[in-house]
Amino acid sequence: MSEWVVLTIAMAAACVVVLTITVINHRRIGEDDDPSETPSVIEYMTMMIGVVYAIVLGLAIAGVWEARGAAQDSVRQEAQALHEVYARAEVYPADVRSRIRRDVDAYVSHVVTEEWRHMAEHDTLTEQGTRLLDRVRRDVTDYVPRTDHEGQAYQPLVDQVAAADDARGTRGQGIEATMPGVVWFGLITGAVVTVGLIFTLQIRRTWRELLLAGLFSALIAFLLFLIWDFDAPFGRGISATAEPFTALFPQLRS
Repeated sequence: MSEWVVLTIAMAAACVVVLTITVINHRRIGEDDDPSETPSVIEYMTMMIGVVYAIVLGLAIAGVWEARGAAQDSVRQEAQALHEVYARAEVYPADVRSRIRRDVDAYVSHVVTEEWRHMAEHDTLTEQGTRLLDRVRRDVTDYVPRTDHEGQAYQPLVDQVAAADDARGTRGQGIEATMPGVVWFGLITGAVVTVGLIFTLQIRRTWRELLLAGLFSALIAFLLFLIWDFDAPFGRGISATAEPFTALFPQLRS
């Protein structure tokens, strides 16, 4: 059974239970009952729905912001690991050092100029980026250290390449949107219900009430847009950036 079927059944069951109890209770009320003596529940329900929806919005914003932060952190870790490979290769012979640094530069340049755009458009990493990182790995692992100094630098270099590969994998896992469809259904439905409750309060056409209603609706729309924008850590306006790469490899700036 899909989650949408479960959700539909749960919502329908809740509505049926509440309406059934309300109808049964209404039939038991005598003709001498005075409704004016009972406080109106509409204001209380409106307030509670607004509070609950505000909590849901806050949790959604916190979730997508955390996902964006994790995505940016994976970029920083990947760039830092490659920078360490670039720097630690200093102890190797000139030809080996040049080859490692050249391939690191090629990988970083590809990530910044091509793979970043490819992630935004296709939600995947590029095969070329994988091949370039594998080339860096082979440069490091295939070399046999000739001195104790080179031997001491060998394992840290291998570890840094592995860290870069792991960070790249984390970056690839964070490309797609983090909010599932059922959450978006709840957010949009909640927005419609919350804004629609304005009309149950007998809003009049005074400029103050119209202004507040308009601002409230605009605020809801803005918060939903903010969640949507944060939901793709690498693909929209307020997204993770390649700044750690350009900061640690300034020689590649165009």
